[in-house]
Amino acid sequence: MGNPVAVILEADHLSTNQMQAIANWTNLSETTFVCKPSSEEADYRLRIFTPRMELPFAGHPTLGSAWALMESGLTTKAPGFLVQECEKGSITLRAENGRLFFELPEPAFLETAELVPAAIAALGIGDDHIKLASLVDVGPVWLTLQLPTVASVLALRPDMGQLSRLEGPVGVTVFALGGQGEIEVRSFAPAAGVPEDPVCGSGNGSVAALIRRHRLLPATSYLAFQGRCVGRDGRVEVRFENDRIWLGGSAVTCVEGRMKTKPSSNAEALKERHT
Repeated sequence: MGNPVAVILEADHLSTNQMQAIANWTNLSETTFVCKPSSEEADYRLRIFTPRMELPFAGHPTLGSAWALMESGLTTKAPGFLVQECEKGSITLRAENGRLFFELPEPAFLETAELVPAAIAALGIGDDHIKLASLVDVGPVWLTLQLPTVASVLALRPDMGQLSRLEGPVGVTVFALGGQGEIEVRSFAPAAGVPEDPVCGSGNGSVAALIRRHRLLPATSYLAFQGRCVGRDGRVEVRFENDRIWLGGSAVTCVEGRMKTKPSSNAEALKERHT
């Protein structure tokens, strides 16, 4: 269940092209590469790739990578907290009762007018299905749409070809309010090589940012469900604390191993041999 991420430790020796090739080979929503930090405050530096592109930040890979590092014996500068350096900046994480939470980068809200009609057509719904729409930048930029019911979210069968032609956002995240403060979420990013992300941290972050901005829920926390349409049934806990948004959940290591890389050319092979 949930969403897998491949975490490559000690990745400083890999080139960007090699990282992208590995991410394409794993064919997961994201593959991450742990490197030495350049910032004194950070415990590590993380590079995050979909099968087709590098992202400045992503949520579930951040949690999965932190979990892998903790299991590998990482000693952090502050007990119980981790500081991740990535293209988006410094991301703070905390460990809590066997779960991990990250602090969402401060969201920015952008103009959506030109994107919404194309997204509606790609999703196969009418204008009356959209209760709220916003382009939300949380590192990745998501066109984020609120639909009227959980059933309407689960019933979506998007045209991935049309969605992949949307210019600007990494993809489209849709959500609806359910009963007892629960939220149903789906995230589509075919242009990034991820037709439907089983559980998306940054997509859930964009939803949380809209919920906070428009006061859609009275509670200071809620549970989001994602992945049921692809057989994953993921859970994301969201908390609003002192004008900040924290997202988290549980992680587990399923597979461990070693990866061997080979030079991409005869010239590199000769160089390695003489080195």
